[in-house]
Amino acid sequence: MRKVGILTLIMLVNLIVSCNGAKLDTDVKKQSYSYGYLMGKDLSEKEANIDIKSLRVGLEDALNNKQQLSDADIQDALKTLEQTLRQKYEEKMTEKRNSNGQESEKFLTSNKSKSGVKELASGLQYKVIKNGNGKIPKGEDKVTVHYRGTLIDGTEFDSSYKRNEPAQFKLNQVIKGWTEGLQLMKEGSKWELYIPSSLAYGQNGAGGLIGPNQALIFEVELIRVETN
Repeated sequence: MRKVGILTLIMLVNLIVSCNGAKLDTDVKKQSYSYGYLMGKDLSEKEANIDIKSLRVGLEDALNNKQQLSDADIQDALKTLEQTLRQKYEEKMTEKRNSNGQESEKFLTSNKSKSGVKELASGLQYKVIKNGNGKIPKGEDKVTVHYRGTLIDGTEFDSSYKRNEPAQFKLNQVIKGWTEGLQLMKEGSKWELYIPSSLAYGQNGAGGLIGPNQALIFEVELIRVETN
């Protein structure tokens, strides 16, 4: 966490505490509250241990040109805070990696025995919904597709259908599961791809709904292939 972020938080907390119970009846108050709320929510999610009274004292000292800690002490305190938050983040990520990995493995093991599902040596699984009769793309070709992506629990995280606009990209610029799977499809085909995390976003995830070690499901419709 940067010092600027901490100082901004100090000012915001001071405003919120001093105006506790006041009506948010002006744009400035609403903006200040909204900014403070989002920053507080971020710190809460990171489980940062912040003492409100000390924040206010720090703000008042800065405004009155006082300083109870040396610059070196302040740097050390902020460094310790950053290290603590990073450690908590890594611990949470490790927990998510383990739980997501176990759930994904369980899902893929069960899924491969379902009717119509085939598994490749890489671990990629697919099910043919509709077979087309057009061109088959190669690794560097550009494709136009419609798709819907979900987690294994059915949570949708992306959909070109909802945007009413198909996506275009080169096959060598997407996750490995897409690169491999689409090179088996013909134009006009519609498949469902079941992609292990090793062929998707791996141990780090992609942020948002896609966490670490998560298997993903994509319904993919190959509309057009443009040969490079």
